[in-house]
Amino acid sequence: MSISKDETMLAPPPPFDPTKPSTPISFPIKTLQDLASRSYFDSFHFPFNRSSVSLRQNIGSLPDRSRLLVCHDMKGGYVDDKWVQGCGNNKGFAIWNWYLMDVFVYFAHSLVTLPPPCWTNTAHRHGVKVLGTFITEWDEGKATCKELLATKESAQMYAERLAELAAGLGFDGWLINIENVIDQVQIPNLKTFVSHLTKVMHSSVPGSLVIWYDSVTVKGSLAWQDQLNEMNKPFFDICDGIFMNYTWKENYPKESAKIAGDRKHDVYMGIDVFGRGTFGGGQWKANVALDLLKSSDVSAALFAPGWVYETDQPPDYHTAQNKWWSLVEKSWGIVQTYPQSLPFYSDFNQGLGSHVSLQGQKLSDAPWYNISCQSLQPLLEFNEGNKSETMKVTVDGREASYNGGGNISFKGTLKRNAHYTTRLFKPNLQLSGSHISVSYSVKSDERSMLGILLRFSTPSQETKSLVMAPNEYMHRFGDMFLPCLRRTTSDWTVHETNLLMAGHTLTEISALCYGPDDLAEETNTQGYSALLGHVSINSQQKTKPFPPASAWVIDAHSIEIVPGDSGSRTLSCKLEWRLKHPEEDSVFTRYNVYGEKLNSSDYRSRKVMEEPRSEKVFLGTAHVDAYYVSDMVVGPDVKKVRFVIQTWDEDGSWQELDASPNILVEAESLSSKLCCCGLI
Repeated sequence: MSISKDETMLAPPPPFDPTKPSTPISFPIKTLQDLASRSYFDSFHFPFNRSSVSLRQNIGSLPDRSRLLVCHDMKGGYVDDKWVQGCGNNKGFAIWNWYLMDVFVYFAHSLVTLPPPCWTNTAHRHGVKVLGTFITEWDEGKATCKELLATKESAQMYAERLAELAAGLGFDGWLINIENVIDQVQIPNLKTFVSHLTKVMHSSVPGSLVIWYDSVTVKGSLAWQDQLNEMNKPFFDICDGIFMNYTWKENYPKESAKIAGDRKHDVYMGIDVFGRGTFGGGQWKANVALDLLKSSDVSAALFAPGWVYETDQPPDYHTAQNKWWSLVEKSWGIVQTYPQSLPFYSDFNQGLGSHVSLQGQKLSDAPWYNISCQSLQPLLEFNEGNKSETMKVTVDGREASYNGGGNISFKGTLKRNAHYTTRLFKPNLQLSGSHISVSYSVKSDERSMLGILLRFSTPSQETKSLVMAPNEYMHRFGDMFLPCLRRTTSDWTVHETNLLMAGHTLTEISALCYGPDDLAEETNTQGYSALLGHVSINSQQKTKPFPPASAWVIDAHSIEIVPGDSGSRTLSCKLEWRLKHPEEDSVFTRYNVYGEKLNSSDYRSRKVMEEPRSEKVFLGTAHVDAYYVSDMVVGPDVKKVRFVIQTWDEDGSWQELDASPNILVEAESLSSKLCCCGLI
């Protein structure tokens, strides 16, 4: 029987087989059988889904204060964020207000929702813990629970499987949401499941959390209590906290705090940002509930802050997102301070953009989305009214970038002899007796000056301020002036200085906008436009150089070459790399991957990006020691492809391409001969 072309086009794609090589994705576990079998660890995608960023070393138990939990719920989960190596939708959903939260939950409606590594990486970078979700619902959930809780041993076994997943993927625990009735005879086994999960999580991932959702009661009925009471407290007593349903009444937070006693901060009162029956109405009034919870001295759980994104709040997503989170800040305050240790680096990358740059040079002008690429986010204040008319300060991925795809854009006007300051970071960085090096990059017009204001707390608890600025403006800042060296890189000016502040604590990093001194009195104001590309602070002590290319081993696996039109082909393969002799202090969490198509049999040593002998392509960024090249088109004249792995260090520096490890992959047949090169 022949099949028409139209029928072929309408044929459904083959079912997803996680064992077969393909573009790496994040996906949930949907059955108890798959959970029990540990099959996830055998999937092709597992190595790509491991988070590479650890929580800050000083993050253990949560602080004993009111905390903020944020529960992600975005169109069912696993949207743009499922693409582990990123995708091309630079209008995807992102969060950059990590300094306002303590815990982030990735929520969806599959049995076992595993957080995509992009969320874990960026949350950990900011000091925020990340939880996955275990959920059962409806009649299917009741049947699942019957099997899960069949015996004490089965309950413990499934708890151990969940703990293995969290430890193996690098996230910090679980939200447990049983949204169906339970046979009362199985309630003891449900308690065993929760208590055993808490126990094994604490032993396998120190500082981890298991949080119970206010749903099924100790009687086995599905009855949301909206407060801590005798119907749900037995579950609260055997785990790390409870996420209260969001239809609570005004007096419930204080009543719950009384019952919780010294664990009142482990009570997270829910707020549905969509406003579905939630106290205060949610949406643009979510701060009403936050204010009450803060005054009641309990914790809060914001459910579905993606409301701003999903409902297209005006005037645009970035502005509306910043405005909404500014309400949270006014109610709750800043809970994360960074940097707290060196090195410190931020290029203000929000994990999405319209291009990728490296030291001011554009590597790619294609739109992209990869939340793993978020650097430490600035604590920009959202201003409306008169102050915003003076200077608009935003992260703008459409403007030029020094590194990555972000920047901070300053646009507005300045009055004669006036300046404008705005906070960037709120550190708690205690400085030793060693010199530190501070640098920042600027792209601006000739009459828009941008400096960095550093505020310190002295050993005697006094405040000291220093301003980094070009030497010709020394007179403007007097004793506050900190001289800088300048160098120019691709239309960007990099300012650098060294200083010794032994015993001081760095408490604020701000931007300082100012203009030249020659403005005529009658002119009064002038336009201002500048971009801040990065800020970094490093110890001046000599750092280890990048390992040479010869120190690496690179392999190419799962090579697939598919013929195309006019003699072209597509090449797919999995690249993996490792140090021959890994050292504890040589841990890297980011790599740029390049492909260089070679159409000559002459592969003698030369510079990777030398013109004009071959086409060079920035492929993407890896956050583990592997990258999957998917459907790279190679022309009929291309014989081999050289893949280059460029290493990034946490101080913001990149290894020189000419010194980066590389591998040659045959592009002509499946019997590819691999040539792993040392120096190029």
